[in-house]
Amino acid sequence: MNNNKINLLGLAQAAGKLVSGTETVVKAVKQGSANLVIVATDVSEQTKRNIENKCEFYDIPWVQVFTTEEISIALGKKRSIVAFTDRGFVKSFQK
Repeated sequence: MNNNKINLLGLAQAAGKLVSGTETVVKAVKQGSANLVIVATDVSEQTKRNIENKCEFYDIPWVQVFTTEEISIALGKKRSIVAFTDRGFVKSFQK
């Protein structure tokens, strides 16, 4: 696990630049406000396919990294799917 990247999730959440939870992330993808979607490595295949299809249809990049537990610890609540809504955080995450 890359601590800098996982910590960035918590920072983005505190700054109001991260949305989390499947329904909220899908809504952000459809509205075009999601800049990068992060899916936990241990989500079900159906959930992964659903997010992958939405992201590809709306041309939003997505990655599958971290476990649900790692994301949940970083955010302080159980989550397996999150999305950055700020390009600055995306650039930092991709470094």
